[in-house]
Amino acid sequence: MSKKNPVVLWAVPLILAVLFQGGCAPQSSSDKSGDSASSKVLEAPAEPKPVGSAPVVKNLDGSFKSFFVYNDANSPDNHYDPSGWMGDHGDLKMSQDYLTNPHGGSSSIQLSYSAKKSQGAGWAGIYWQNPANNWGSKAGGYDLTGAKKLTFWIRGEKGGERIEEIKAGGITGEYPDSDVAGIGPVVLTTDWKQYAIDLGGKDLSSISGGFCWVASADSNPDGMTFYLDEVVYE
Repeated sequence: MSKKNPVVLWAVPLILAVLFQGGCAPQSSSDKSGDSASSKVLEAPAEPKPVGSAPVVKNLDGSFKSFFVYNDANSPDNHYDPSGWMGDHGDLKMSQDYLTNPHGGSSSIQLSYSAKKSQGAGWAGIYWQNPANNWGSKAGGYDLTGAKKLTFWIRGEKGGERIEEIKAGGITGEYPDSDVAGIGPVVLTTDWKQYAIDLGGKDLSSISGGFCWVASADSNPDGMTFYLDEVVYE
């Protein structure tokens, strides 16, 4: 009787195993390009997000909800960020929790402008923006449709301080504000006084620049200090 070749006996099951894996074993999804393409076709496309869409400010009944830019220091009702320092920004100082003689609540905003022309502009101001530092380079802001006016309380440290312009909106760029409205010049007294910016007929569907003021060195050669409180869209 001839001896069986041990090498052949060892190789046979190995060959069968290779054939079984190659022809019958399930392939991973990464190997099945046809199935992967089919699964992509069947996937529901993502819902497109409108470019520049802004959160809507409404009450449950659909009416406009009073919307604060500043209510009180650290208030959850505050919106926008006073991040847009302009012109001679080195001449500016600000405190958002000034506790002496607020108009309402426990604090107001103290703003000081030295008029030293640190950057050589001869003017300075601050924009309250959403998101912070947004000069129209990104989508942001709020849909303030339904607001009739923007009101704020303001007073000067000595009286006679002059602010050239106070406004809402006006940010330009790739994602510009939908409109702009403002008043000015405004000359202050030492007493709190409320002012209103009329928003009638304005497109408020996307406002990234919620509040802005600008003052000049020519009108305030010795600088000035003034106070803001209860800045609100109504």
